[in-house]
Amino acid sequence: MCGLTAPVMNDRTAPSSPPTLLDFRGYRCPLPVVKLEAALRAAAPGAAFLVFADDPVAAVDIPHACTQGANPCERLADRADQRRASPAGGGRARSYYVFRVTRGENPA
Repeated sequence: MCGLTAPVMNDRTAPSSPPTLLDFRGYRCPLPVVKLEAALRAAAPGAAFLVFADDPVAAVDIPHACTQGANPCERLADRADQRRASPAGGGRARSYYVFRVTRGENPA
């Protein structure tokens, strides 16, 4: 994946569970944000997620939604997915974004 399989460290530097993968590639606005918000509501404070999305609008919407909900969000990468290259698209790889989102202390 994106090489982030090591345990997550919180403010007290104690290891917690690895981030949960949320793969929203193929979903279009507003579904990546709606699904992310549902996952955050169901999670305990401090829970971490790796979020994959290929909708260009998600590159803006996910960080914005996280800021509004007081959930820290870090954009880790912009990648080209060679596995999802389609002949209809000229064989070009589709770009996707990777975010690390942590459930904040306050409910969403």
